[in-house]
Amino acid sequence: MGRVYRELIRKSESNDEDLTEKLSLAERLLTQSKDSKNKLYSIDSHEVECISKGKAHKRYEFGSKVSMVTTSKNSWIVAISSHHGNPYDGHTLKAAIEKAEEMTNWSAKNITVDLGYRGHDYDRQAQVNIANRMTMKNKSKSLIKWLKRRSAIEPIFGHLKSENRLERNLLKVKEGDHINAVLAA
Repeated sequence: MGRVYRELIRKSESNDEDLTEKLSLAERLLTQSKDSKNKLYSIDSHEVECISKGKAHKRYEFGSKVSMVTTSKNSWIVAISSHHGNPYDGHTLKAAIEKAEEMTNWSAKNITVDLGYRGHDYDRQAQVNIANRMTMKNKSKSLIKWLKRRSAIEPIFGHLKSENRLERNLLKVKEGDHINAVLAA
């Protein structure tokens, strides 16, 4: 790629805007290193980020984060949105709950989340319960039931990825990520 890049630099005309854009992407790709910030993972989709999953069988995913809000009893998806810039999960909670409240015209009283939401940014009247097996010892039986209910989110994400095409997005740019998430939900 470096040879082709240098050859094109020598032989190209400077007034071709499309080629200049592609050459700047090639230069960015050639100059990035292992510990660079804002790496380029895809030439076609510049908005793709590397998301660390922390699991042995699948350490990384490439794309954007998606947050989803479901009802507690029937698992209806009431809000879904994509987040760019690879934010911490806890920093997406406030926006997700506000969007769900705006769409349903109903305010949440109890919110159950997983351990990724420790240190969240939600500061409204609803109580945020973080599902953790270690902290279930001192909780009431009804709260333990709701904390166990949090695991019902994982199959919903699995169905969205495998059956509703959330896993592979063919739409371009950040708006395409958001549209794909909404259509999958």
